[in-house]
Amino acid sequence: MQSVYPKKENCCGCGACSAICAMQAIHMLPDEEGFLYPKIDPTRCVNCRRCTGICPILQEGNYKQNGLPSVCAARHKSKQVLQNSTSGGAFTAVSDAILRQGGIIYGADFDESFRVIHRRAETTEQRDRMRFSKYVQSDMGDTYTRIKKDLKAGRITFFTGTPCQCAGLRGFIGESSLTENLYMCDLICYSIPSPLVWEDYKNLLEEEYGEKITGIQFRSKNLGWSRDNSKKGFLFTTDKNPNKQEDNRFYQLFFKSGSITRPSCSQCQFTDIHRVSDLTIADYWGIEKYSPDFFDPLGVSLILINSPKGEDLLRQCQQDMITENRSPEEALNEQKRLSEPLPLSQNRTQFWKDYKHFGLRYVLEKY
Repeated sequence: MQSVYPKKENCCGCGACSAICAMQAIHMLPDEEGFLYPKIDPTRCVNCRRCTGICPILQEGNYKQNGLPSVCAARHKSKQVLQNSTSGGAFTAVSDAILRQGGIIYGADFDESFRVIHRRAETTEQRDRMRFSKYVQSDMGDTYTRIKKDLKAGRITFFTGTPCQCAGLRGFIGESSLTENLYMCDLICYSIPSPLVWEDYKNLLEEEYGEKITGIQFRSKNLGWSRDNSKKGFLFTTDKNPNKQEDNRFYQLFFKSGSITRPSCSQCQFTDIHRVSDLTIADYWGIEKYSPDFFDPLGVSLILINSPKGEDLLRQCQQDMITENRSPEEALNEQKRLSEPLPLSQNRTQFWKDYKHFGLRYVLEKY
């Protein structure tokens, strides 16, 4: 095979094809925009087509749940957890239920240079690093393989990621009894911004401030939890200044301009209410009008319960979380990525021409 895809722009970059290849013929490599794509080594490929057989895009969203999910609003009972979570602390409550059973958590974390990667956690300290949104596509590395190894060892395993990553993992595990101990939780994904622009942005901050970045936090709650504030509050610390400083220009390119998203996101097959995962979590936007008494200025989570396993897992969280049953219509009204993908920006092509020719500082001023 020359390529997993007839059209490159269809690839979501989940990496399942690379993980399933027994010949190690597929490597995930960045393109000129920094997004990872599968590259096939023709000297190793034996044309077995296991890669195309499990691809969540080529298989057109396989493993999706059929019926409508149950929906609830949720918030953690601990104010400290709420303060240290992106929305209502649902991830912490659910992952704590897994950890109490001796289970393992997989989620997005920063490495030492603040590149976003998926990591494995067995302790609350390791898990806490996975809190807060990280608006960059994570590098899966050997995550799929490690999860299968943990499942074979009989470990309960909880995976959180984007819908396409969850679908990639489900395809990688396949129709197997191993899925009995696998719990998946996806996010309502807005789209995925470029890792290349993210790296360039960090370098620009260090250049402008003359200091090395030592800490990063997306979506601070310093201004409170709200839809408007969700596009603000990027904070960072440096080696010379431990106080958190704010700079929202990366958000500007992602949310306002929309020019740095992955091409496949505009035709995402997972932007509907039928999910691959057991649970889906997001911000419960609009809860203040649907259920004013449940609103909390520190955040409320939206949870879609997509499977019996998800329902059972949610029951195990009741000691840590307050929940209230809500209607699917509310979620559909407030979360547009449950009904349609985000279209490509009309100025995307020109943006990348400008970026490659003039650099990040120029496009930050122009777009």
